[in-house]
Amino acid sequence: MVLKLYIDFLSQPSRALYILLKTAKCDFEKKLVDLRKGAHFTDEFTAINRFQKVPVIDHNGFILTESVAIIKYLSRENLIPDSLFPKESKSQARVDEFLEWQHLGLRAYCAMYFIVKVVNPKFTGKSPRAETLMGFEKRMISSLETFEKHWLQNGTEYIAGDSITVADLLAACELEQPRAAGYDPAENFKDISTWWKKVRTHFNPYYDEAHVVINNLTQKNKLAAKL
Repeated sequence: MVLKLYIDFLSQPSRALYILLKTAKCDFEKKLVDLRKGAHFTDEFTAINRFQKVPVIDHNGFILTESVAIIKYLSRENLIPDSLFPKESKSQARVDEFLEWQHLGLRAYCAMYFIVKVVNPKFTGKSPRAETLMGFEKRMISSLETFEKHWLQNGTEYIAGDSITVADLLAACELEQPRAAGYDPAENFKDISTWWKKVRTHFNPYYDEAHVVINNLTQKNKLAAKL
């Protein structure tokens, strides 16, 4: 039975899992869940994921939510290569270290900036207050500073060592959210820019394939800002 992956390309971990499975040449069925149309709130999808979120996998009837748990499961099932999620204890611990940190250390701030600046205005028709948006931007920038200093300036080429792993992929996808909202981390952080280019190159063509929607949104927001 083919692995089913439920995603929306606006979702950072959805994109990461799609890229990961494509890179691994894993046979899977892509199941799009349109968040903008509220497809995740339907009874049909709620029966698949009680939390009404993406991504989700269905592997031979075994349904699993939460991107990090999914990555670890895919590794144990030998569906992704050891090079991207190492099985050796210390190497895996380094990857896990970042995966544990990134939820509140990076993801939360990048995601909230995107939500406050792009998502909420679309659904409410109201722009955020300038001071509110500035507060979220400051917290995001502080998070990016920490990410660059403690994860990219640690003497290794990538986040968890000198080889690229899922840690780099998840981080790269998270940074696309503020870029789509008009703040490009690559323009403000030299080491992030250098590292980000390497990650995109490594995972292409699937990286660009997964980011068509977010890239179109980025261009649309750039044009709107000029008007």
